[in-house]
Amino acid sequence: MRPMLVRRTVAALVLVALVSPAGAQSFAWWKDESFKKEVGLTADQCARIDAIFQTTVPKQREGWKELDRLEGELSKMIETRADEAAVVKQVDRVEAQRATLNKTRTLMLLHMRQVLTPDQLVRFKAAHDQWEKDHRRPPHPGGPDRRR
Repeated sequence: MRPMLVRRTVAALVLVALVSPAGAQSFAWWKDESFKKEVGLTADQCARIDAIFQTTVPKQREGWKELDRLEGELSKMIETRADEAAVVKQVDRVEAQRATLNKTRTLMLLHMRQVLTPDQLVRFKAAHDQWEKDHRRPPHPGGPDRRR
C-alpha cells in the first residue's frame, strides 16, 4: 500500500474506535428541572424541543446502523487486502455517512436553540457551560485536552 492510503486507513480506523453511538447520546437538558428553571423554559418550549429531538432520534439510529454497516465493509476490505481504489471509495462512503450524522445532529441542535428567546439563549449558554464543566470527562490519552 502507498503511504497516503495507509495514513488514511489508520485515521479511519482510529475514528471508528473513538466514535460510537454511546458518545452521541446527549443530555436532555429541556427535561431537567434545574436547567429548565435556569433557562426559564415554558412547557410549550419544552414540548417543542422534545418534538425536535424525538423526530431526529430515529434518523440518527438508522444513520448509525448504516455507518456500522459501511465500517464493517471497510474492515473486511482492509483484511482481505482489497484493491486500493475500492478501499478509498469505501472510506469516502464511510466519511460521507459520518458527515451526514454530524449534520443531522448539528441541525437538531440549531432547531432546538431556535425555540429559545435571545435572553434564554444567554442563560442557556451559561447553564450549558456550567454543566459541561461539572460533567467533563478526562481527556482521551493522546487526544486534545478538552479543558482548555
